[in-house]
Amino acid sequence: MNPIVKKDVRVQSRSMKICWGVFAYEFILAFVFFLVMIIIQQNSRYATDNIYSRMVWLYPILAITQLVILGIVVPVRSASAISGEKERQTFDIMMTTGMTPFSIIMGKVMTAVVQSMLYVVASLPVMALPFIIGGMPWSSLFWFLGIALLMSFFAASIGILCSSFCRKSIGAVIMSYGFYGVIFIGTFLPFTVGQIAVSSRGQNNGLREAEFLILLLNPIVYLTEFFSLIMSGDSVVRESANAAILGANSKGILKYAVSEYHWLILSTLLFLAVSFLFLWLAARKINPIKKHGKRTFARKKEPVGAVGQEGAE
Repeated sequence: MNPIVKKDVRVQSRSMKICWGVFAYEFILAFVFFLVMIIIQQNSRYATDNIYSRMVWLYPILAITQLVILGIVVPVRSASAISGEKERQTFDIMMTTGMTPFSIIMGKVMTAVVQSMLYVVASLPVMALPFIIGGMPWSSLFWFLGIALLMSFFAASIGILCSSFCRKSIGAVIMSYGFYGVIFIGTFLPFTVGQIAVSSRGQNNGLREAEFLILLLNPIVYLTEFFSLIMSGDSVVRESANAAILGANSKGILKYAVSEYHWLILSTLLFLAVSFLFLWLAARKINPIKKHGKRTFARKKEPVGAVGQEGAE
């Protein structure tokens, strides 16, 4: 086990903060659960179907609630990982250990992921109700656990990257949410602008396939596609592509992406690739050897030039 993960998990498990965190997490889920049950009970009075058949909707609602909570909490925890060490003046001591910078970054990220998955595991008794009463397949529950793990890892990689560039935790947190805005909103902009341009000109500009593929990195599209396939078996991405006249004219990777579960597979691989890219950039940023090596080389180069100039004179 990574020493940082072992140390952080052991220290935090002895604190009451983790208990209060689980309590707050379960309280929010319980509130959403009872709210949904009240709505289901009221709607069932005017419906002819069985109330238990509507219990399946607890699955996407509770799952989305948990993913939203994780998307808010995980960047905050990971954003203070490196910057917090700098504020406590323990960063230099941590860098003198035998661990590589990438191992340190990975340890901080895995600590945040372990904490987030603790919350998800604690919610399993509530999440199991749609499967026990509603009749949903148990495989969907394991799919949700995998997606929660993926989204936690992706959010933690964003937070650790911002933490490596900032000296204050508050600045790292703000920067993390700024990254969120770029990913959530920025990936929609090319497709939206392309749609407006196409509708205004009345013809295809030839860039719509690339603009559509940018949505592979959008978590909203990813989760919408997943829950649509689980609940109804319909693909929102394929329907959107056909509505945009992309399904019939698509070629290559776009035609492959909008078929069956390929969109989720490609998007998952892209999320993992971007996450490891962020981790590599964070490890490169905190690596002291390269920085000190450049400074030492620059200091040694100046006197050599000075001596050469004196000799020439």
